Amino acid sequence: MRILLTGATGFVGKHVAKRLINQKYSVTALVRPGTDKKRLGHLQTFSIAYCNLTDINQLKKHLSDNEYDVMLHIGALRGGRKYNNKTFFKANVLATEILAEHALKSKCKFIFCSSVGVFGAIPLELPANNLSDRQEDTYYHRTKIEAEKIIQNLTLKGLESVIIRPAITYGAGDYGFPYTLTRLIDKKLLLLPKQDTKIHLTDIDLLTDAFINAIEIKLKPGAEFIVADHDPVSLHELSEFISQKLSQKKYPQSRFVTTTLFRLGERIATNMKNDLWQSRFQLLAYDWYYDVKESTSSLKLPIIKTIPSFNKVIYWYQNK
Repeated sequence: MRILLTGATGFVGKHVAKRLINQKYSVTALVRPGTDKKRLGHLQTFSIAYCNLTDINQLKKHLSDNEYDVMLHIGALRGGRKYNNKTFFKANVLATEILAEHALKSKCKFIFCSSVGVFGAIPLELPANNLSDRQEDTYYHRTKIEAEKIIQNLTLKGLESVIIRPAITYGAGDYGFPYTLTRLIDKKLLLLPKQDTKIHLTDIDLLTDAFINAIEIKLKPGAEFIVADHDPVSLHELSEFISQKLSQKKYPQSRFVTTTLFRLGERIATNMKNDLWQSRFQLLAYDWYYDVKESTSSLKLPIIKTIPSFNKVIYWYQNK
C-alpha cells in the first residue's frame, strides 16, 4: 500500500510515521524544504519529497508525478503561529483542496486531521458532537471549518474521506498546552480558577491508533470522528496529580483565584485580537469536552484515562 503522509516532522505526524514504519507500508513523507536533517531521523525507511504546503504549484506537480492509495493529511499551520491569514489559508485550506481533489481523481482514500477547534475553543454545547454548531472564533479554526467543507463536498462526488478531530494532544516531545501546564505547576506559577472545570485531552498514542486504524478499517465515506481520552478530567484533579508527581506536595491553595480574573483576561485578549492568550484564559476557565463514543466504537480504540496516562508528559518533562 502506497501512502502519502504530510506533517511528518510535527508532533502528531512523527508518532504516526513511527507507527507506519512498524507496519511496513510504502510511505512518502511530504517535508518542508530546508527542514533540519536532524528532524528526519525517524523517516529513515520513507521516501522524502520536499514540498511546502503553501507552494501550490509544487504540490500539484508532486501529485501529478506520483500515485498513492492513501493520503494521511496531518500537516497544517497550527493556531497561535505568527503567519498572516493568506499563508494560513494556503497551507490549511488550499493545500487540502488540492490533495483531496487529487485523491478523488485517483480513487485514493483521504484521511484528514482536523481539530475539535471547529466547535470553537469552548463548544456551545457539552459534550460537543459531530452535529454541534461550528464557531469561527479564530482564523485557524475558520481554516479547519473551510477545509472540512471542501472535503465533505468532494465526498458527495465520490471521495473516500475520513475526518479525524483530535482534542488537545499530550505526550513526550510536545511543548503545547499540557507541557506548559506541567511546567507552570512545577514552578508554582499557574493560577487556577477556584471553580473547577472539566477538560478533555487526547493521548498521542490513542490518536496514532485512530489514524492507523482509519487506514485499515473499511469506513463509510465522509465518516467524522472526535478523538479524545475516554472521559474528560477535572482540571483541579489533573493539576493535583501533576503537583504530587513532581513535588509530592499539594498545589498551593494561594494559587487558586476567582474565575472573574480569567474572564477579565479573556476580554482583554479578545479586544487586543490576541488569539493565543484568549484561548489560554478560556481553556482554564470553561468546561470543554466531547462525545467520543462513535470514534471509540468505529475506530476500535482502547480506553484511555488521562489520569494516569498523563504520566508520560510528567516523566518526559523531568528527564528531557
